[in-house]
Amino acid sequence: MAAYDLPRRLAAEGLGTAFLLAGVVGSGIMGETLAGGNTAIALLGNTIATGAILVVLILVFGPISGAHFNPAVTLSFWMQKAIGTGDAAAYMVTQIIFGLVGVAAAHFMFDLPLLDWSTNTRTGPGQWGGEFVATVGLLATIIGCLRSRPEAVPYAVGLFITAGYWFTSSTSFANPAVTIARCFTDTFSGIRPMDAPAFIAAQIVAAILVTLLFRWLFAGQRD
Repeated sequence: MAAYDLPRRLAAEGLGTAFLLAGVVGSGIMGETLAGGNTAIALLGNTIATGAILVVLILVFGPISGAHFNPAVTLSFWMQKAIGTGDAAAYMVTQIIFGLVGVAAAHFMFDLPLLDWSTNTRTGPGQWGGEFVATVGLLATIIGCLRSRPEAVPYAVGLFITAGYWFTSSTSFANPAVTIARCFTDTFSGIRPMDAPAFIAAQIVAAILVTLLFRWLFAGQRD
């Protein structure tokens, strides 16, 4: 397959990240609206929609840009020398900007202010640890599947995030662009801006460590 030029890859990253955030935030709003105060039902709706849209987006945009939609993933690919420094920076900026576009789109659909600071508290060592575990698991899923079953990546990522919503204390953001974007929604899926830096720090540290770990693991692989 011929390589796509940078503008097309950035367009794919932007569209994919925007749809991801529209899916996360929109399903959170819909779930909370229909759940009648039952948080578990709202979270279930949010979970199913997020896992499902991830599979679709990776299938659609993966052949064009690699379907990162996540600065932590891009950082890992840069560490693996699978993407250059300039392209990686462009990916990250695009992901962050279009994450906000996705939030605005979700708010527009539900007649809310396009961007609205979140008041949803998500903080403490347990939640930071949850983000670390979620990001380690996500990157391990991607790196491991790319080595052994690349065709399974879309489904494996969707399944991991679906599980992560329920087994991590933080509901598995595992994505700095998603974390930043969710600061701008005062709805079910939001996070207070003051809580976001610790989440992002945990995600970045996890991405670096799991990339180094898998570099060591696969260095012992026999041909």
